[in-house]
Amino acid sequence: MRMSKVVDSSQVDPNSIDLLNPSFYGEGDPHLVWDAMRKRAPIHWQNVEGKDGFWSVTKYEDSLRVLKDHNDFTSTRGTLLSILGVEDPAGEKQMAVTDPPKHAILRVPLQKALNPREIEKHIPRIRNEIRKLLLPMALGEPIDLATSMASISTAAAGLILNLPSEDWPLLTRLTNASIAPDDPEYLLPAGPEETMKRAHRELFAYFHDVVSDRRKSPKEDIVSILLDIEMDGERLTQGNIVSNLYSLLLGANVTTPHVPTASFLEIIENDLYEDWMLNFSEYAQSGLDEALRWSSPASHFMRYAKNDVVLRGKQIKKGDAVVVWIGSANRDEDIFSNPYQFDIRRKPNKHISFGFGPHHCVGHFAAKQTLGILFEEVFTNFESIKLAATPEHLSSNFIAGIKHMQILAHPKKCAEMTLSEITLSEVN
Repeated sequence: MRMSKVVDSSQVDPNSIDLLNPSFYGEGDPHLVWDAMRKRAPIHWQNVEGKDGFWSVTKYEDSLRVLKDHNDFTSTRGTLLSILGVEDPAGEKQMAVTDPPKHAILRVPLQKALNPREIEKHIPRIRNEIRKLLLPMALGEPIDLATSMASISTAAAGLILNLPSEDWPLLTRLTNASIAPDDPEYLLPAGPEETMKRAHRELFAYFHDVVSDRRKSPKEDIVSILLDIEMDGERLTQGNIVSNLYSLLLGANVTTPHVPTASFLEIIENDLYEDWMLNFSEYAQSGLDEALRWSSPASHFMRYAKNDVVLRGKQIKKGDAVVVWIGSANRDEDIFSNPYQFDIRRKPNKHISFGFGPHHCVGHFAAKQTLGILFEEVFTNFESIKLAATPEHLSSNFIAGIKHMQILAHPKKCAEMTLSEITLSEVN
């Protein structure tokens, strides 16, 4: 997804753009369209051939209203445009598609398992995995930052979910195929729908085996926690547990890998690397928040209206699909001054890249910790980075991502030694 710098959307007709089309995000610039919508059609209806269509919500305050108000807008019918008009079979079974109060039954124990104290236990091994992937840069070799970041996010999720490291590459490939089935790199000859279905089948089969193993040999991990949760007086079924594990893995691969690629591309193109490197200790947190705002990796979240609702004078009927465009809300001029400027000193920064309301990302602390370590390792060990090839953007209406981004780095004198200090044995 392209990131506009200077925006003049006066000539853009929102009615001429198909925001459902995944190819548009790999080739076009949705930020121009969202800018036009915020200024002239902040609540906008798009017809979809053969389906009911959907409303686009592009302003920040309207986005908060939709995401937090589960009385008027439900998650249970599905939260992604990829299944527009189709009832999500995981509704009221998977945390992502469950409304309060039932939502809390799943969220509370998982939130405890993902609290800062628990995540801190995994930090040494997460840093270890990051150093492994950065070591080639210290040796003067180019790396594909996008594929490396995808590996890091799966590694972090794999450590937290207690999944074998030899399975991480498979899980990376399958989650990418499930969230971007239209992308030529993952598209099967049978088409995007079959691509997504096959990825889902393989992921669900994988987690089915994981859950079956935990039933026999429980451990102190999230899988075993899910085995103990009761809903409506009964333990979760095997299918419900598998569905929630898939959702947690998907959430990790949505947030973490696409933040550094988008932000590093921006700082390379605008010569901002040295500023962040020299001031990293002072602006580590604000820089990370700006990277999250800038990248907005989850492009949208969808809800369905439970009642007739009026937003900015537009009548939204009960049953209508309503899509909140996160990348647009995070560029709203009413909230963010100079929204098309990457500013590591930006405060306050009320981005909603992790969502908002009841469905605020349950793994946000793990994602921020992983990203914080990554940025620390890069700015500690490298004087500069540059592009080695033109980046390739992902064709997805859900993920604002870069699928390939070759970079070269100029390492500091200590980089090879520092990054070589990798503990090859398991870190307890």
